[in-house]
Amino acid sequence: MNIAFKALAVAAFAALAACNSNPAAENVENAAENAADSIEAQADALGEAADNAVGATADALENQADALEAQADAVEDAGEAKADAIEANSN
Repeated sequence: MNIAFKALAVAAFAALAACNSNPAAENVENAAENAADSIEAQADALGEAADNAVGATADALENQADALEAQADAVEDAGEAKADAIEANSN
């Protein structure tokens, strides 16, 4: 998925969530989003390196990039879950 699309989706979600958001939950979610963005940037760099590589090296770099993308998604999901738990416990 395109990073610009992900950023737009995250921004839209954050705007909606901010309406009734607990500041602590918002901070947790923002931290997770920032960490995920950093990991995605690393994945993009590996993807670009893979584009310039050949053979097994390209395959290995693509696999690493895919693993980083999955890790970024997991970090973002965990942040959202923790923020949701904070929100639920504050009501």
